[in-house]
Amino acid sequence: MVHPEDCDALVIGAGPAGLMAAEIMASAGRQVIICDAKPSPARKFLMAGKSGLNLLNAAPLPDQIATYAEASDWLAPMLGDFGPAQIHSWAEGLGQSLFTGSSGRIFPHSMKASPLLRAWLARLQDMGVSLRRGWRWTGGAFHFATPDGLRQLTPQVTVLAMGGASWPRLGSDGGWRATLMSRGIACTSFQPANMGFAVAWSDHMRPHFGQPIKGARLSAGPHSLRAEFVLSERGVEGGGIYALSRPLRDGAKLTLDMFPDLDAATLNARLARRPTKESRANRLRKALGLTGARLALVNELERHPDGATLKALLLPLGQPHPIAEAISTAGGIARAELDPGLMLRKWPGTFAAGEMLDWEAPTGGYLLTACLATGHWAGRHAALYR
Repeated sequence: MVHPEDCDALVIGAGPAGLMAAEIMASAGRQVIICDAKPSPARKFLMAGKSGLNLLNAAPLPDQIATYAEASDWLAPMLGDFGPAQIHSWAEGLGQSLFTGSSGRIFPHSMKASPLLRAWLARLQDMGVSLRRGWRWTGGAFHFATPDGLRQLTPQVTVLAMGGASWPRLGSDGGWRATLMSRGIACTSFQPANMGFAVAWSDHMRPHFGQPIKGARLSAGPHSLRAEFVLSERGVEGGGIYALSRPLRDGAKLTLDMFPDLDAATLNARLARRPTKESRANRLRKALGLTGARLALVNELERHPDGATLKALLLPLGQPHPIAEAISTAGGIARAELDPGLMLRKWPGTFAAGEMLDWEAPTGGYLLTACLATGHWAGRHAALYR
């Protein structure tokens, strides 16, 4: 028989949203227990920081809010309450000085997530927050499978912050969705976000896998940006693809302008100056400077390239890469299921934050910003719940 353990405030999930909710509740005087299914906290956060922790973006706040599309009006008060400026100060308060890169992305000078996480966990410990590792919520009335067997907690207030469904090996497997839906709480289906796409390459592309395509402008429907992307055996990925992943996932065609600084007439004039007997590859190389992976991509996509086609190469995409390989997910708890303080209307005293909520963010710091902002918001309202 499992004997319930009373607790004041419970957080399930030790990622950025959960840790922030715990900090805010603890600072309000609540006794907080954090339960996380993994042996160590914030694994996805640490993995994201391996290539440089993009914590924030330097764009003006109204522009940042607009990136959340249909969720922008929902998230706006949360980002206004604890948004980029406040997160910047919070990080520096943990001893992590930040700098802004040329792209407007903001990073810690250490470039890693681990120093910030260590300082954050130490602060939470000093505040009396208890972190229980390897405690996996099995649903129902807060039953947990733990290293010491089945346990049950009976909290006065709870914040759920278990992430979406990307990178399940790091802990965000979306298994909570079935539990909430069994309580009549509507959850929209998960979709991959910030992910690559399959491409049916010919064998001629094989030597160029792993190579970046630089200097191109990518367009999908009304969306366009200048960014690099990477050719892979399975297709295309990288920053430029991730930034357009939503319209591409929704069916928009991907076109490439390989020479965004030149018009079609200039390209045609340069091509016309080459001898007509030259091979296609030599004409493109000598007239336009196309070499390596860029030349291979043009040859793959267009048999008779001219100025017009080089300004609008169609790159046929297959399916998006699966959720398990996506940076993040779209979908989650439907907005209508939450009150203005992020409490579940059908489960009083239980709040939700982070990627569990049905919003989607592009890369560039926006994902972490909203996770921290919603964690702060849920924690502040949960702290007041009696």
